Formats: sequence, C-alpha cells, structure tokens
Amino acid sequence: MNYSSTICAISTAPGIGGIAVIRLSGPETFAVCEKVFFPANKNATVSDAKSHTLLFGEVRDNNESIDEVVLSIFRNPHSFTGEDVAEISCHGSVYIQQRILQLLLANGCTLARPGEFTQRAFLNGKMDLSQAEAVADLIASGSAATHRMAMNQMRGGFSSELQKLRTQLLDFVSLVELELDFSEEDVEFADRTHLKTLVQNISSEIQRLSASFSVGNALKSGIPVALVGETNVGKSTLLNVLLNEDKAIVSDIHGTTRDVIEDSVNLGGITFRFIDTAGIRDTRDKIESMGIERTYQKIEQASIVLWILDCTQLSEHMEWLTDRIEKKAVGKKIILVFNKIDKIQEEEREVLNQLFSQFEGDRIYISAKNRINTSELEQALIKAAQLPDIRPGDVVVSNIRHYEALENALKAIQRVSEGLENQISGDFLSQDIRECMHFLGEITGQISNDEILGNIFGKFCIGK
Repeated sequence: MNYSSTICAISTAPGIGGIAVIRLSGPETFAVCEKVFFPANKNATVSDAKSHTLLFGEVRDNNESIDEVVLSIFRNPHSFTGEDVAEISCHGSVYIQQRILQLLLANGCTLARPGEFTQRAFLNGKMDLSQAEAVADLIASGSAATHRMAMNQMRGGFSSELQKLRTQLLDFVSLVELELDFSEEDVEFADRTHLKTLVQNISSEIQRLSASFSVGNALKSGIPVALVGETNVGKSTLLNVLLNEDKAIVSDIHGTTRDVIEDSVNLGGITFRFIDTAGIRDTRDKIESMGIERTYQKIEQASIVLWILDCTQLSEHMEWLTDRIEKKAVGKKIILVFNKIDKIQEEEREVLNQLFSQFEGDRIYISAKNRINTSELEQALIKAAQLPDIRPGDVVVSNIRHYEALENALKAIQRVSEGLENQISGDFLSQDIRECMHFLGEITGQISNDEILGNIFGKFCIGK
C-alpha cells in the first residue's frame, strides 16, 4: 500500500440520498481540489483556506458544472487521518457521486482501499489498533448497548487499561534484566515479594477483561436463542411473530422445517439471534434426520432455549423428548413455552402446571398465531439474557482477536507466577513477562505486522 499517495472514496452509504460525502486524504489533497473545485467567492482559494473551515462553490469538469458543493478543509495533523483531508458534500445522486469520483481519480487521486482512511489514522498515531477496530464496531452498532460499548473502546478506555498493565510489566522486567547484568555480584534489584503481588493483580485484571468477552460477544453478535420442540407445535409461527415477518414456512404438514433458519431482532436494546430448528421426532427420512441432528447442535450452541409445546396435545413421547432436550441444554436457560393457549380451558392449564411442576425455569402460555402473551415472552427473554448495563467508561471486550490475545497473555503471566513460586532464574522470568507484554501489545498495535493489519482493515467499508 502506497501511503504517499492521495486517496479518495465515497464515504456515505451506497445509493441515492439527500447528500453524499466524498473524502480525500494525502499530500496532494488540496492541489487536487483546486483543479476541480471553484469557490463561489472569487477571492477565496483552497490553498489559503484555514483548517476546519467550509467553502461553498462548484465542482467542474473543464467548463461543465457537475454540482454545487460544500468543501470541508482539515489540515494535518488536525484531521482524522493525520494528513491533509478534504470532504466534498454534494447532492446524493449516484450519477453526481460517480462523476466527482472519476474527476478526482483523473486529477491524481487513487481509489481508497477498504479501511484505508482508518489505517492511515492508526499509522499516523491518531488512534491505536483497538480504537481503530472500535470504529468498525461503531458503524455496525445496532443497539444502545453495542453503541456504548464501541464508544467506550474508541475513546481509549480499553487501551488505557492495557497500557497501565504493560507499563507495570516493563518497569519490573527492566529491573529483572538489570540483575542479569550483575549476576556475578548476586544482587537483587527486583523485590520478589512485590513482584508476586504485582503479578497477582495483573493476572486478576487480565482475567476480568477476558471474562467480559462472553457479555461483549453476546451484545455484538446477538444472544443465540434456539426454538425447539416436536413438529407442528408452532415454532415457525412463533419465529415469524418475534421477527415480525414471514421468515419461515408455516404448514400443518409435519416436518416442514428441515434446515436451520436464523435471523436477528432487537428487543429492549438487546439483539437476539433466533434459530428455528427442525421438529424433534423419530423419523426415517434422511433429510429430516439431518435437520434434527442440526437441531441438537444449535441447542448446544444457544444461550437460551425456547422449548415449545402444543397445549392441545402433549406428546406420548414426552419423557423421551425431555431427556433429549435436557441432555443437550445443560447449563442453558430454558423457557418452557406452551403454545395454542387459546384452544384450552383453565382447568387444562392447571393440569399442565402440575405435569411440569418440577420444571424450575420460566413457563409462558401464549398463542403465537393470535399473538396472545407474546410480549410476556419477550420480557422473559430480556430477563433471561441477564446482560449488565454498559455505562460510559465500562470496558467490555467484544473482539475475538482481543480475547485470544488476552488468553495468551494470561497464560504467560501465570507462568511468571509459577516461576516465582519455584524460584526460577531471572532470565526465564524475563522471557515470560515479555511474552505477556507482547500479547497485550498485539491488541493495541504496539506489536503488529502487515498481515494482521491487512486482515483487520480489509473488513472495513470503502470510504472509512
């Protein structure tokens, strides 16, 4: 990637809109703008414009006016990328956007790669790697919780905690390595008792950050909820109600759902990923059997299991079904959902209560078809999620790359702790401390390589 080039891209979403923004960054940004932009004020020029000011005028191709636009000026280093940056706000016609983009390319710009603006911001020290990744998370945030989580990370809360840990480790490893230089004198610069306390505190902090990934991942990817039960109990109907669209085929024919159907919806600020599964029954149909096997897999992967039963006719295989579901749902939150409640009397409902009196989870009586008590089910789901409120300043890990690095750092610091207990030599302690620092540095980008950067920024949208 040539970082001395001047790049450009459309930074707003594809398609027609009220306005569109085309961004430029690089050493020739203002020189290119002067070739295509003509201020309405004849006395104004792009080269003389101060940083963080706006100019109104036209974009022209030779003598042809393309559009009336507003040009925003951001001079280095006070810009998003740390370079000279300009943003052209034009009307949102796809034709206009493409004409201006082609004009910029014809006058010396190159088309930005995915994430190249943010990557330049990282390389120019405007943000660290974890903050850069938070930019992508912020763009993709679909709920208040994921938005707040991304904002906290982008503001540097996570980076600040990691930097404190690395600084403490660096101070101590320096003393340990100083001892090695004076090994013949048998002096001890690093207090081993203090080091044990420090290692214990750092280990606890890394464990806390690593443990937050279960919450962060659930918020970011959605809490997986498996809809399970026998055939024709109303799983697909309930899925359509929860998603508020006809996502799954509903039929009286047994075994209609043979594959897994997934979709997400936001309830109470929490994203749930609902998974409609094949009805569990004894069948000789090979395709349906494959679908049932996938049902068992999805139960194991889910955080919450909605076990749906037909109020009007409980299966004669209930004991077998209960055994199958409970074995696969060990450690999961199970909500028992009695469907078709509109078709039974109050006395029959009491009988159901007695039959399932041993069940410790929530029991909800609904009619998916008539949308009776479905809001109660939604509240039960929010309660079952048990996700903590994310407040400003809270650090929650949501990135699998960060989680893996923290787990590796934890293993390294635990080796330091074991080494101190076994009174191993300073050179081995130093090696493990530096390894812990290495993995913490990978998160913020203090330790990085082109392959890691390419993988991270390649997932960004073009224009960001």
